[in-house]
Amino acid sequence: MMKKTSLHIIRDEHASLAAMLRSMLQLVERGPADDAQQFFEVMRAMLFYIDEFPEQLHHPKESNLLFPKVAQKAPEVRGAIDRLERDHAHSEKAVRDLLHLLLAWEQVGVTRKAAFVDAFGPYVDAYLEHMRLEESVILPAAEGALTPEDWDALDVAFAQNADPLTGKHPPGPAFEKLFSRIVERAPAPIGLG
Repeated sequence: MMKKTSLHIIRDEHASLAAMLRSMLQLVERGPADDAQQFFEVMRAMLFYIDEFPEQLHHPKESNLLFPKVAQKAPEVRGAIDRLERDHAHSEKAVRDLLHLLLAWEQVGVTRKAAFVDAFGPYVDAYLEHMRLEESVILPAAEGALTPEDWDALDVAFAQNADPLTGKHPPGPAFEKLFSRIVERAPAPIGLG
C-alpha cells in the first residue's frame, strides 16, 4: 500500500481552512462588540493567512502538480478540474477584495459592514464547495489513477507546505506572531478566544 502523504496533507489543510472559515463566520455574526480593535485585527490576520498559505502554497501545488496528473490519467474528471482551476484563478483576488472590504468597514464604519458581510458569506460557501469537490471527485480519481511514482513526487511537494494551522508544523519565525494572534483571539475550533 502506497503512503500517499500528499492526500493526508491536502485533507488536513482543507480541514484547517474550513475550521478557520467557520470561525470567521462566527466572528462576523458576533461582530466587533466591545473590542473592535481585536475583532478587526484577528479578521485581518485570518484573511492574511488565507492569502499567504492556501493561495500561495496549497493552490499552486494542486494546479501545477496534482491536477495535471489527474487530468492526464483520469480524463473523465477534467470538467471538475476546469471548474477548480477557475476557482483558483479567482480566489486570490477574492481574498484581497475581502481584505479591502474589511478595512473599509473598520475605517469608515458600520455603513460599510453590509458590503463585507454580503461578500464574505458567498466567499465561504464557494470555498467550502471548492474543497468538497476536490475531496469527492479529484482525490478519489487520483487514488484510482496515479502511479507510485506520481505519489512520490506529490508527497515530496506537498510535504513542503508546512501549514501551521494543521497542528503538525510550528510556524516559521516570520509567521509566529500571526499564528499566535489567530490562535489566541479566534473562536474555536481554530483558536482559544
